[in-house]
Amino acid sequence: MNKKNLEILGLPEDATREQVETAYQELRAKYLEERFMDGEVGNNAAKMLTKIDTAYAELSREWEENPEDGGDNYTKVEELIKAGNLSEAQRVLDQFNERGGQWHYLQSVVFYRKNWVNESKKQLEIAIQLEPDNAKYKESYRKINDKIARDAQAAQSRNAQQQQQQAPPDQQPNQSAYNGQNMNSGGGDDSQMGGNCCSNCLECCYTYLCVSCLCNGCCR
Repeated sequence: MNKKNLEILGLPEDATREQVETAYQELRAKYLEERFMDGEVGNNAAKMLTKIDTAYAELSREWEENPEDGGDNYTKVEELIKAGNLSEAQRVLDQFNERGGQWHYLQSVVFYRKNWVNESKKQLEIAIQLEPDNAKYKESYRKINDKIARDAQAAQSRNAQQQQQQAPPDQQPNQSAYNGQNMNSGGGDDSQMGGNCCSNCLECCYTYLCVSCLCNGCCR
């Protein structure tokens, strides 16, 4: 691509079509606002608008004439991914000679759709190394790390549940809030809550009956 036109947009020689689109839109919005200002600021903004429009138009023509060198094939890959045709998307990616940040980003997307999460993460890392200021790549990298962390936590939880189910009954955690106590258990909450009241009354009545019988026997 034309180096001078890329410099006008503030981009390096290996800029992708996506980067060109983003830079152009941002600069155009900036100078459209500034052109209504008074003095030199407004005049400079009007001149820059002409420059960036011309640079963008020439770069677009380059892509149309040389699709292998630009973003048309990237657009094709994106459309194939959206359609779920991952094998064809991979075939088109394999045809690229130059593999910049966008290539590795799209390769990451293909891998992610195949559920190859770790491979997808590696491709994103390469994309970020090539384009460290690309916000989209960074956001995708954050999301994939979050997914990896969630998957690891879910796997850990499943393993814990399986170990619990396989453990002997006497080693499994008590799931009951109250297992109850028999009448012969001593002390504990039952005593405090009156759980042994009936048995105590019976003992008292039995003792009284024995004493009464002894007394009656003696009186006779």
